[in-house]
Amino acid sequence: MKQAQSAPSTASLMTALLAACVAFQLNASMLSPVLVTIARELQTSDAEVGMSQTAFFMAAALFSLFLPRLADILGRRRVLLGMLLLMLAGSLLAALAPSIRVLQLARLIQGVSGPVVPICLLMLHHQVSEPGRYGLLMGVITAVNGGIAGIDAIAGGLLATHFGFRPVFWCIALVAAVACLLVSRHAPESRPSAGWRMDWVGVSWLVAALACVLAALNLAAGGGRAYDIAGLTALGLLAMVAFLWTEQRSPHPLLALSILRQRATWALLLTTVLTMTGLFAIINGLVMSYAQLETGGFALPADRASWLLLTPYALVGWLVGPLAGKLAPHWGYGRLLRLGLAGSMLAILLLMTLGLGSLGWMMAATLLAGIAYAGTANIMLNGLGVLLSPSQAPGLLPGLNAGAFNLGAGLSFALLPAWLASASGRDGYFNSMLLGLCIVLLAWLCSLLIPRPVEAELTEPPLASQHRSG
Repeated sequence: MKQAQSAPSTASLMTALLAACVAFQLNASMLSPVLVTIARELQTSDAEVGMSQTAFFMAAALFSLFLPRLADILGRRRVLLGMLLLMLAGSLLAALAPSIRVLQLARLIQGVSGPVVPICLLMLHHQVSEPGRYGLLMGVITAVNGGIAGIDAIAGGLLATHFGFRPVFWCIALVAAVACLLVSRHAPESRPSAGWRMDWVGVSWLVAALACVLAALNLAAGGGRAYDIAGLTALGLLAMVAFLWTEQRSPHPLLALSILRQRATWALLLTTVLTMTGLFAIINGLVMSYAQLETGGFALPADRASWLLLTPYALVGWLVGPLAGKLAPHWGYGRLLRLGLAGSMLAILLLMTLGLGSLGWMMAATLLAGIAYAGTANIMLNGLGVLLSPSQAPGLLPGLNAGAFNLGAGLSFALLPAWLASASGRDGYFNSMLLGLCIVLLAWLCSLLIPRPVEAELTEPPLASQHRSG
């Protein structure tokens, strides 16, 4: 039975968890404006620097699949602290990196911290049982995952411009060190699956499957050879078949097929993948690309485009997230998720019809996307991953959901930019956004199948129990 925590205890826990989430987010977003500086100072190509980013996000995706479940078994504070220590080591190595190869290794090590946010949400849920209070605090933590109000990218750009890329990593290392100290002192330990065995064979096959698929998507986004893409995709499918075969025969499966067949599992994961596939490349790729186009676009320099489009998007998502989390127990997590997806579709529609012809409308549409996706749908998807996870394996679904976010992001950059070739100029962007709109519509339809987390909501409509499924 979870005990209600005193206000100071919860405040201390939130401070520690937020420090951990901020440290991870700096790794993910503070580097975006620094890549050109890294290439210049290490005397390497943009492609090689891009590989360091690929290494980070690939590691984050793969370790997210199993570290939350491992944390159930070994202890969440212990695993979170280990991840933060590796993040600190990787940051120090990156700050001292004499070559791009060392930097790529450093970013790979930093990527082990990928599931920081899911584990923090699990630790919070273990300590805070009151639905309304948990919803608010969950929104605060998850909002950080969308960017620290855009300040992180701005700070990274300023540091790189005036002092070079190394102080950026020193800054990340300092925040990681503070997070280590706070987590070790203020985060209580929890081991809901103490004594269980980890299914390392299943983990290996699942990691291999996702690694092959993500590598294929990276090749597709970079214009790789069709033969290589098809081969990696086939290997990924074979690894997934081997994973399912192993899980059927394992005495302690990572993902029992009985759990996989539940709507709480597959409907949520499919909604997450579709949402990210439809939205991610529009906001982070197509909008920025069109805004900087000399012919047909708005001919904005990169820094001004970020200020006008990405910073307001991140800021409003950061502000709306806690409000969405507070409302979720009262209005319903699924209802708010569908509201956020509907708002995201409206934002894409505005971009297609008005935003491509007016910078003002493009800014308004990205602001709406910040409210609807970054501040609402993203919060609900992360929250449902914790609330719908099976009681016998609470870290399972949050980890798989984190992998679904990364898979969807990869699919988005493989599909939507490629669709630009369907027509020239503005029509190509229109077609790509239309494809994204259709995919988000599929996500909205799929979200109708996600069961309600009844215990986490304060009201239950009549006959709701008749519509719940396992």
